[in-house]
Amino acid sequence: MDPEEVKRFTNIYRKSLLEDVIPFWQHYSPDWEKGGYFTCLDAEGNVFDQDKFVWLQARQVWTFSMLFIQLEARSEWLEIARLGVDFLDKYAFDEQGDCFFALDRNGQPLVKAYNIFSDCFMAMAYARYGQAAQKSWFIHRSKQIFQSILERKGNPKGVYNKQVTENRPLKNFALPMILCNLSLELENVLPSDTVEKTIDDCLDEIMNDFLDDKKGIIYENVLHDGTRSDSFDGRLINPGHGIEACWFLMDVAERRGDSILLKKCVNICLSLLEYGWDKEFDGIFYFLDVDGHPPQQLEWDQKLWWVHLEALVALSKAYRLTGDPRCVRWFKRLHDYTWEHFRDPQGGMEWYGYLNRQGQVLLKLKGGKWKGCFHVPRALYLCMQEFDKLSRPAQQIKTA
Repeated sequence: MDPEEVKRFTNIYRKSLLEDVIPFWQHYSPDWEKGGYFTCLDAEGNVFDQDKFVWLQARQVWTFSMLFIQLEARSEWLEIARLGVDFLDKYAFDEQGDCFFALDRNGQPLVKAYNIFSDCFMAMAYARYGQAAQKSWFIHRSKQIFQSILERKGNPKGVYNKQVTENRPLKNFALPMILCNLSLELENVLPSDTVEKTIDDCLDEIMNDFLDDKKGIIYENVLHDGTRSDSFDGRLINPGHGIEACWFLMDVAERRGDSILLKKCVNICLSLLEYGWDKEFDGIFYFLDVDGHPPQQLEWDQKLWWVHLEALVALSKAYRLTGDPRCVRWFKRLHDYTWEHFRDPQGGMEWYGYLNRQGQVLLKLKGGKWKGCFHVPRALYLCMQEFDKLSRPAQQIKTA
């Protein structure tokens, strides 16, 4: 990319972040009466359901705290983060200290703590808010939550696991993927040996168990010994998950100056894009069966916001670190598709989340049970940062 093109992309992503997406969540999401946030918002920002999902509440705390720290110390951003963290601190934990999944508007629990992913985002939220507000108590709590996650990672669903695990003992890719990113998120508050060991364990599991080196793709589920299971779950590929993990691991590679890991992550990312790309209608499939059988997920051919945005982050990061021209070609192709189909052309609005295979908006919502104030603003911010860094010298790791 030439300097003018780099500057253009920097401005595009910054403008959408600060003039469309963040103002939308600032205006429509805060529940100033009861605390926390409304996330079920229609195309115009109207609330269509008042339930509050703990992982989305925590993600929004993290987003506004992160922007306050890394972009601009706006008092209104910190106040919105405080609104969420106070609500969570009062209502999100059960008697054992685990996080509920869903609460009603008043904070009464609706869905029990059936896995540890809400806890992972709580740890991120508490650490970032503690840093933003300079409140050490929240940082201390983030460490406690992280330790609890490590203790539970062998059985993340606990008593809520409905599988008969002794007959098909599968493990899921999401846990090592998120733990790797969580360790990097908390590296300023955790002991360095804990961070490094967690990252090393996640790297080993991802590269040796979930990655198919020959195909360059990542499985969603494998048996506990790392071998494949010829079943619906065992054949499942989620290209977006794998691509998102690639940029987490690129961060590890950059942090450690590891050119071998970086090159491998870039190649995996590009392989997953080739594998998951819809060659008839464009966009990235949500789920695929590695053997080409019909996936059990009926939404397999939908195009989802987070998949495409995480791929844009991965490609911008990969290009900045390596200068690989394949990453530029893919980035431009994906940028054009994503901005044409997911972005609401009406100014000051969030992006749509769900498209059908043909690229038409499937659900006219801006937030819900699964989509909140996280993937869109995070991706816009990170892409903006990658292009800003590209305008400076010495931003690459040699991979030759």
